[in-house]
Formats: sequence, structure tokens, C-alpha cells
Amino acid sequence: MTAAEEHVLLRTEGRAAHLTLNRPKALNALTHSMVRRIDAALTAWEHDPAVETVIITGTGARGLCAGGDIRSIYEDVRAGNTASAGFWRDEYRLNARIARYPKPYVAVMDGIVMGGGVGVSAHGSVRIVTERSRIAMPETGIGFVPDVGGTYLLALAPGELGTHLALTGARIGAGDALLCGLADHFVPSEDLPRLLADLTARPVHDVLPAYVREAPPGELAGHRPWIDACYRADTVEEILARLRAHGSRAAAESAGTLADRSPTALKVTLAALHRARGLGPLERVLEQEYRISCAALASHDLAEGIRAQVIDKDRSPHWTPATLAEVTETDVARYFARPAGGGLHLAATAQEVPW
Repeated sequence: MTAAEEHVLLRTEGRAAHLTLNRPKALNALTHSMVRRIDAALTAWEHDPAVETVIITGTGARGLCAGGDIRSIYEDVRAGNTASAGFWRDEYRLNARIARYPKPYVAVMDGIVMGGGVGVSAHGSVRIVTERSRIAMPETGIGFVPDVGGTYLLALAPGELGTHLALTGARIGAGDALLCGLADHFVPSEDLPRLLADLTARPVHDVLPAYVREAPPGELAGHRPWIDACYRADTVEEILARLRAHGSRAAAESAGTLADRSPTALKVTLAALHRARGLGPLERVLEQEYRISCAALASHDLAEGIRAQVIDKDRSPHWTPATLAEVTETDVARYFARPAGGGLHLAATAQEVPW
């Protein structure tokens, strides 16, 4: 068995085909070979009349997927190579494919779902969360920018909730994931085995109603007034000033979080979100994110952020530039330039899923 075969388990049972991410010690973090295996499976199942529903889950008790394998990205950056650009190219194409998949794609977003884990789940047509779900796009903490269509999803969230989540990288539970449009249904985790068993015999729309419950209350709805007021600004500097001046403990905590993030990543993330709102379909936003990701490979902050958070774990990154004031408009614009190797060449389509 190859590493890809070991790390993505495939099986069909009755009407359903199962993708199981199987790197529990790494919290099912995605590698390039895993992305390719998922894509190949989706190709085969798309044309298999016996497969009616595709289901993605993760092994282990901790969660579906913690994101991409950022250790390999760190090693790539340090070596001056471009393997990560190839990984992102295939990953983002997979994200677009999931969003347009012609059969029900059921994502079980149980436990931790972050970064690339959001990419292989939150673009699905049936997105299930549980009381254990913890969902986040924490990229600014490693000097990076939300990708895998994250800026597309967060730009669609009500008010400025998406801006708050993108800049701070805050984790949210089931109720807030539903509020922000990152999930569709709440199912108690204890009911998942029976739900998945039923999907082998009956269509999704016949099975789901018996299992969907009201989600536990979230927190973000109660914070909308200060989040919308503080994050509705044109610059990160103004957002930070409003947070500090607001007076509430929650706003102050968010200001403290932003102060620890990469200044460059914060400014590029805000620009990416603002642009995403006017770009249209997911494919165009993924093209923008690919440009940003390729530019990040040449940056100081991505390697330094991964070093501080994952490699050395000293949690003390030394960002360059070190302050928001030092990050110029030219610095930000550089992240939106066309990559030397070209873009993703995604065929944007706004067609409805046929089923």
C-alpha cells in the first residue's frame, strides 16, 4: 500500500462512496498525494452509476482535518523550491471541483476542521457539524492568508463576521458555523454512525431530516454589534484602533490577537476579502488566492510563522516588516501579481448542481 492509499481510504457501500482521511497522528493533514488521490476517486465515482452519494470523514477522535501539511511547506520554502505551488494548484482545483460536484458530497465536519480541511468540506453540498466541531481559518498566525476558497466563504458571512474570523483565525463551533454559512446541518455526534449507515441505502434528502437537530447556541450573533462596527473599516490600522477603543473585553481580546499576527498577512487578508466580494464565483477567488499563496512562498513571514508555531514552537515569530505602518501598499499589491508559472485556469461556471 502506498502512502496515498494508506492516508486516504476509499470504499463503497451500497449507494455511498466513502473518502476517509487517515493520518490521525497529524490530525489528517493533507499532503499532495492525498489531494491527488481524492481527486482521482471523485473522477471515478462521478462516472459510476452505482455511486449516488460521496461522504468524507476523518479517522481519529480529534477531527476531520487540521489543514495542509505545513511542515512540508516550511521545508519547501527553506529549500527555495516551488513544490508548494504545485500542491496548491492541485488543492485549489480540487476545492473548485468539490463545489461543482454533480452528486451529493456529504462532509462530516466533526471535531477540528481548519485550513485545508475547510477546503475539502465547506465547499460540499451537504455540510454537517456536530457539538464537537471546531472550525477555523488560522492562517494569519503563520504569516499566511486564508486560502482553499476561505476568503470566498468568509466574504459571504453576515456583516463583518468573516472579516473577524479571517484576521483573528478564531475557532468557532457548530452554531456559529451555521450562522456564517460554513455548514448546513447540525447532527449530534452520537448519531453519525446511524446516519452514515442509512446513506448506504437511501438518498441524502430522504435520510437527513430524521437526524438534523437544532445546534447549540453560538457566540457570534451576540457579538455582531461590536464586530460589525469595528471591522467595517478600510484598513487594518483603523480596525485595530476601533477594537482598542470599543471598551468591551471581547474587542480588547481581538485587538490583542491581531497585535500578534503577521502585519503583512493581516493587510493582504483584508485586501483579499474586500476584493473577493466583487470577484463573483468561487473559481475567480481561488485564482486570486493562488496568486497570494505563490507570493507568500517568497516572503519572510510564512517560513518564520511556521517555524515559530510548528517547528520550534516558541510562539515568538519575528515578523518582517514588524509593524502595520511599515507594510506599504506596494508590499500588499505584490501578493496579487500574476505568478510566473501562470494561474489555475479554472473554468468559472455558475451552473446549479443538477441533482
